[in-house]
Amino acid sequence: MSLSRWLLSLVLLPVAVGFASSPVGAREITVQEAVDQVQRETDGKVLSVQTMERNKRKIYHIKVLTRDGQVKVFQIRANQ
Repeated sequence: MSLSRWLLSLVLLPVAVGFASSPVGAREITVQEAVDQVQRETDGKVLSVQTMERNKRKIYHIKVLTRDGQVKVFQIRANQ
């Protein structure tokens, strides 16, 4: 292997490892994005929001009062 190929492999290896360690296209949504998502889906009023961690994953618990008077709790994963 030539020196230039060897050096190139040293540069590209950390990049390849970085891509392999995180799912392609995955990103963490903010609590506001999660609230907006639930509001769009329910057309309800958000009563409370809690950020929890379960199995090392961030989850938003969003309590909503629906238009018909029901209280529902939604769990939205931060990593989408």
